[in-house]
Amino acid sequence: MAKQTTPSRSVTPPPAAGRPLWQRLLARRLKFLAAVVVLIGLSLGGCYQFAPQWLMHAEVMRQAMNAHLDERSVQAGGTRWSYYEGGEGPTLVLLHGYDSDKSVWLEVAAQLSPHFHLVIPDLPGWGDSSRDPKANYDIDAQAARLDAFLQALRLRNVTLVGHSMGGAIAGVYAAEHPERVNRLVLVDSFGLHQKENAFAREALAGTNPFDYDDHAGFRRSFALAFEKVPELPGRFVDVLVDRNKRARAFLDKVFDELRQPSQYLSVQQRLDKLTMPVMGLWCSGDRISDISAMDSLRDGLVNAAAISSTTLAGCNHMPMLEKPTQTAQVLTAFELSH
Repeated sequence: MAKQTTPSRSVTPPPAAGRPLWQRLLARRLKFLAAVVVLIGLSLGGCYQFAPQWLMHAEVMRQAMNAHLDERSVQAGGTRWSYYEGGEGPTLVLLHGYDSDKSVWLEVAAQLSPHFHLVIPDLPGWGDSSRDPKANYDIDAQAARLDAFLQALRLRNVTLVGHSMGGAIAGVYAAEHPERVNRLVLVDSFGLHQKENAFAREALAGTNPFDYDDHAGFRRSFALAFEKVPELPGRFVDVLVDRNKRARAFLDKVFDELRQPSQYLSVQQRLDKLTMPVMGLWCSGDRISDISAMDSLRDGLVNAAAISSTTLAGCNHMPMLEKPTQTAQVLTAFELSH
């Protein structure tokens, strides 16, 4: 009898056990985060392309938060002032220059706010403060508005720090109101006698070197004020060019006002009225406010309680942006020494 064989059958092994629950949850979370990153990247890319001013504003807000400053506003006289305020200690009021705003001080403010009470305004007509196209914005008019601002905030016994045009405003204000100013710091200041340089010759001839209509004009204009022109993304430069064009009438109006002898010598003519400690802080390579203005400052301070001067190397006209740490250190040392 033949032996009957049973056909063999292949047996499929049971499926391997699935991944642990925690691995599956982790994979899902990583996919979600990847999708969020892609979405944020697309949003930022779109924002950079179509609304770069939002990114620029966000960066200014980040710097203000880092400096522990709050943005505030107050009505003083006929001007609505926008300003930063923060920190505790002796009060420093920081004034910006021509075609600038309060944000120019943020890097310095981050180093000062742990030790001082800071008030940093947009001067009338600039930044977020109100502007009247028909009003006068020369040094004397701005010094009068500054008095209304300081009185509205009930600020006395302040250290007044002014850069460029803001330095002239600070100097004139301190000369007219010495009872309200404990110390004065002029940073690459306008309003003092200096050797005539190429910038002064161009300005006195009737040309505003700060007007520009394209990227090349932006670089040419910023090369006047910076040792090295800041490397900005192209769309950010587009925003600055557009702002300059839209503000052209106001920029040229104020520039014309400042070309008058009563304005570019506004501090020089009042140096004998400054009785508080005064410091001049200058960049050695300033191509706008020539460093010879420091000699005019020192020679004219015949009644100042103390005279200090500091020169910074490796910068042009913007020490608060080109040398923020050194600028903060010099301001701190001057404040503590008096």
